[in-house]
Amino acid sequence: MSATAPADTPDTNAAPHGPAHSPGETDSAEIKRLFDAQLDTAMTLRRSSARERIAKLKRLRALMFERREDIMAACHADFAKPAAEVEVTEILPVVEEAHHAMRKLKSWMKPERKRPTLLMLGTSARVINEPRGRCLIISPWNYPINLSFGPLVSAIAAGNTVILKPSELTPNCAQLMAEMIGELFDETEVAVVQGAVETSQSLLALPFDHMFFTGSPAVGKIVMRAAAEHLSSITLELGGKSPVIVDASANLTNAARTLVWGKFANNGQTCIAPDYVYVHEDVRQAFVEECINALDKLYGKTEGRAANGDYCRIVNQRHYERVRGLLDDARERGAQLATGDVPANDDRYVAPTLLTDVGDDARIMEEEIFGPLLPILTYRDLDAAIARINARPKPLALYIYAKDQGVIDQVVATTSAGGTCINTAMLHFLHGQLPFGGVNNSGIGNSHGHAGFKAFSHERSVLQDRFSLAFLFRPPYNAFTRWFIRFSVRWLS
Repeated sequence: MSATAPADTPDTNAAPHGPAHSPGETDSAEIKRLFDAQLDTAMTLRRSSARERIAKLKRLRALMFERREDIMAACHADFAKPAAEVEVTEILPVVEEAHHAMRKLKSWMKPERKRPTLLMLGTSARVINEPRGRCLIISPWNYPINLSFGPLVSAIAAGNTVILKPSELTPNCAQLMAEMIGELFDETEVAVVQGAVETSQSLLALPFDHMFFTGSPAVGKIVMRAAAEHLSSITLELGGKSPVIVDASANLTNAARTLVWGKFANNGQTCIAPDYVYVHEDVRQAFVEECINALDKLYGKTEGRAANGDYCRIVNQRHYERVRGLLDDARERGAQLATGDVPANDDRYVAPTLLTDVGDDARIMEEEIFGPLLPILTYRDLDAAIARINARPKPLALYIYAKDQGVIDQVVATTSAGGTCINTAMLHFLHGQLPFGGVNNSGIGNSHGHAGFKAFSHERSVLQDRFSLAFLFRPPYNAFTRWFIRFSVRWLS
């Protein structure tokens, strides 16, 4: 569900379905005023109790239910997202995140006692989770509610103030979130700032205590450079080309059904969506047929899919043209169309598309697709497939379909990815007990549940000396002190 990757750069040509228009830039002076106004609140929140924070999460959760119809309408207005998909991918994750935090927050906030090491006998120590302070959340357009309010839940649970900057590419959702936050919080605690490039630049110029960015690796580098100027801590949820391996031992029907759902939900605009598939050559044709059958069951027959209300649209014309360009380039280089196409139309419909015989030189194998195109490649030697995956930057997700446990263990042990699912796709995002995040090119740090709480917290070490022998290590370094130091070193070696 996470970051948008090539699709999160500001776009003034966005053409939402509904009446809302992308807002103008927020004045840098106004942004600075909000930032300064949150300083005193941030200091006050350091002393906030679990009960106070839970009360805020309860209000946010309740408002998600109260504004349920408005959320559905805004998502449909921005990119024709079906109501059921909004509930599953936008509302449910936020409600679950809040519910989980409310249940666990007291234990998360409890200081953690640490037993002394031999050298520290005579001291007591603990680790306390203190709020980072003033935080910035920059969220993407592909899951606008989920990827804005999900991190916000963690920031509130950890006791921070927040300035939230939603994407200008989904203006209806951005405006709705501004209204909802205005109902729940004073601007000195949580504020929404709308705008595009200039607004982001003004925000990144400020010394936030923590920055949480969801988006592409390219823009993530910009955010990271800005954070470095202030030595701000940072969480980056980025993207990458998430690969799939379908072994000959896999249940092909299950593999096709779950991959088709994972790939084509939200019209493929999900950065943990399967990006390309390596299927064992012995079962390639059967797998393709199963995928076509699964598409028929999920979205109806080919000729009726454009009218199917369960199928989303590309967010704007620029990204529609980008997806068309990827498909045209692949076909010019020899790729075969198993099903689907990108027809010329006025509502940015792109059919669920399966491609075979895709060349390594095609752009679709170099860029994150972020649309409903799925290259299906073949392999015979598993080591060779793994080597080709490892030759690319580390992905945000990797999916394995196999009954053979040896194959599963080999792939997990010899690859690196932010997260992995076995015999399913994308469900790890919804597991509140699992940390969610990338590695290197696909992200830095984790979110969700306890990991999200820790992302917005500083683990502060507190040590108290009761009757330690630390004074014996201090000058003057007389004969006894030197003997005691040598004895301690030998004793610990």
